[in-house]
Amino acid sequence: MTKKQHNSNKLKYLENKDFISIMKNIWTFLWKDDSVWSWLANIVVAYFFIVFIFYPVLGLVFNTTHPLVAVVSGSMEHMVIDHRGNPPNMCGQKFAEKDIFLNFNKYWNICGSWYEEKYNISKEKFSEFYFKNGFNKGDIIFIFGIKPEKIKIGDVIVFRSRLMSEPIIHRVIDIKMINNELIFTTKGDHNGDSGSIDNLIRSSNIIGKGIFRVPLLGWFKIWVSGLIGR
Repeated sequence: MTKKQHNSNKLKYLENKDFISIMKNIWTFLWKDDSVWSWLANIVVAYFFIVFIFYPVLGLVFNTTHPLVAVVSGSMEHMVIDHRGNPPNMCGQKFAEKDIFLNFNKYWNICGSWYEEKYNISKEKFSEFYFKNGFNKGDIIFIFGIKPEKIKIGDVIVFRSRLMSEPIIHRVIDIKMINNELIFTTKGDHNGDSGSIDNLIRSSNIIGKGIFRVPLLGWFKIWVSGLIGR
């Protein structure tokens, strides 16, 4: 081995040693350091991991652009609650006090007539739906991409609307074929009726179907969105 080759190998060794040393220092800082800066760095690393690795991979697996959505409203809640200063309400009815522990029978006693009279959806049929007990603001819902023709009455879907900046997650209550395209109508379980955002939902606006719920984890997104004013 020539002197020049020896010096070159020595330089590469030192460079590798420096790189390993730097990586060890970073690892120690992130996982063993108790400082505030280490805590903040962990948040940044977690954010970049979720946004640029975990979320895209999950989207590929679930075949949708939105594999996870945070529930940011109470439109699917099965409880008597007060929204935006309004008195306690549920399915368009007002109550004297809150009741946050409605079981399915209580929910149906309050809201069931709307489904039966308008769309011929019975209590027995509703009881077989996904999320028959609804879900709450602050929950995370896992979304799976689905072909429009496979969507059924009672499925909870996520869709885009020109009236809202955020995707909407409501329950399908009617499906029609209009001009050779499936058109959907939805309703939030808590709401008194279908709103303007629930009508004439085109197949191309559907993002996916809700398949699984994780309680409370969505509050972080709600908190961050409120912090930055979005």
